[in-house]
Amino acid sequence: MSKLSTGAGRRFLATVALDPRDPCMCQQSVASARRDDSKAQRASRHEGASAENRRRAVAIGVVLAAMVLVVLDAGIANVALPTIARALQVTPGMAVWVITAYQTALVIGLLPCAALGESLGYRRVFTLGVAVFTAASVLCALSPSLSWLVAARFLQGLGGAAVMSLGMALLRSIIPQQLGAAIGWNALAVALASAAGPTVGALILAFSSWPWLFALSLPLGCAVLFASLALPHHKGAPRRLDLLSMALNGGAFASLVIGAELLVAKPALAVVLLATTALSLAALVRREMPKSTPLVPLDLLRARPFRISVIASICCFAGTTAGLMALPFYLQHSLGQSTLMTGLFMTPWPLMVAIAAPLTGRLAERVSTAWLCAAGGACLSIGLAAASLWPLDGRPGALVPIMMLCGLGFGLFQVPNNRNMFLSAPRERSGAAGGMQGTARLAGQTSGGVIMSLIFTLASVDAAPKIGLAIGAALTLGAGLVSMVRARPLEQPSKALPRKRCALLTVKATVRPHVDRSQSLSPRGFGRLVDDGVGVSKKRCTVL
Repeated sequence: MSKLSTGAGRRFLATVALDPRDPCMCQQSVASARRDDSKAQRASRHEGASAENRRRAVAIGVVLAAMVLVVLDAGIANVALPTIARALQVTPGMAVWVITAYQTALVIGLLPCAALGESLGYRRVFTLGVAVFTAASVLCALSPSLSWLVAARFLQGLGGAAVMSLGMALLRSIIPQQLGAAIGWNALAVALASAAGPTVGALILAFSSWPWLFALSLPLGCAVLFASLALPHHKGAPRRLDLLSMALNGGAFASLVIGAELLVAKPALAVVLLATTALSLAALVRREMPKSTPLVPLDLLRARPFRISVIASICCFAGTTAGLMALPFYLQHSLGQSTLMTGLFMTPWPLMVAIAAPLTGRLAERVSTAWLCAAGGACLSIGLAAASLWPLDGRPGALVPIMMLCGLGFGLFQVPNNRNMFLSAPRERSGAAGGMQGTARLAGQTSGGVIMSLIFTLASVDAAPKIGLAIGAALTLGAGLVSMVRARPLEQPSKALPRKRCALLTVKATVRPHVDRSQSLSPRGFGRLVDDGVGVSKKRCTVL
């Protein structure tokens, strides 16, 4: 009678009601009903898997669209500075504060937003950041004066900080088994947005006024907010927020950015601000040192692979920024190119990054990230050095393959370096890793900007670009060499391990205590972990 409680049993009763005297018919009917139930269950599971895949695709699209929103807005604003200065009747030097306010808010907000995301949940803080960014974009479009615009841009930067610090943490939670691919997609989106920013800005200014540059963010921001429900829910680990530490963080990074901007024009004030940065950082580190989850991720920086990746990232972005700031002056003053042609000659760089980044994400799953970063740094260095030393003789077309080599090098370096940075952090500290990644990027960009400001002050406008490109080549080569510190001789798998792919290895960390306790690895993959400096002891591996 227990069979009669199932769907097959009910259909069996209906069959018996038709002809209860035929036992063969009854058995066939039960078997057929069971097959139908099995097919229905498989169809239900398939439908559930399809729905989950669709949700993941939407979630990935939300994160990447928000990244495009933040990067595209920065590129558009850079192009619009002369137009904004004329429209608001201010000097070009004052108009630069539109960029400075955004960068200052961005670097101030990265680490606090990462801490808020780990405490309140990634989705909640990320969505709030998109909402703040979108609302601030409306305020930018409605700004009647430069002071209002600068204040709105500062608020916009705070919203962008939440997006940039938590974007990779969300991607890691959406597709945890494809971190390299996720970093590649993120790099692809950022590169395409960087390449499209100046062009989109120029097109908008050609047909409308500057406020429409910021109004463009409104529809995309609303679409991201509408689709943000597809993002995975992360409860977070509630903890008390240290307001004094956040104030020290804000003071340190604000004085750093503003001091760097004023280093050439007002050196005395700049020195005072940079001294304030040093004192604030020292006080912040001392206050955060005893904490298990500090605002400044000192716990992550104690891990050698993470620390090396951060240093290499700062060097790479400093060299890249110096090169990108020098190239327009080189093309326009030394080679006599127009603004349009300058943009066209520089476009192969981000386009090559967009092509190389996804491929490098897949390659990083099979090749040592230390060697990939070294190869990327070498390509970047060769490209920048060639741009500085190659005798073009009035033929700027030779810069196209040089820019492509630079883009290839940046893609080869950035994706595996970020991958190693996130794999060196435990999953629950992904927000802090993202915040530190953004902080390293902005620290490098600020350093590169300061270097070029000093070079333009000390050298002529014809010599300064070539000097800047040469310094950029040295810094990017240094980034590759720093990454090589992580490389160790690949260890061969133990004879006790089978040659076929292991189903599961339970690994115990000897250098980094927060390494994932179980990972699906082949003997070759195990060797790669050792090579990347994760610090896994081969003798303590157990095949299950």
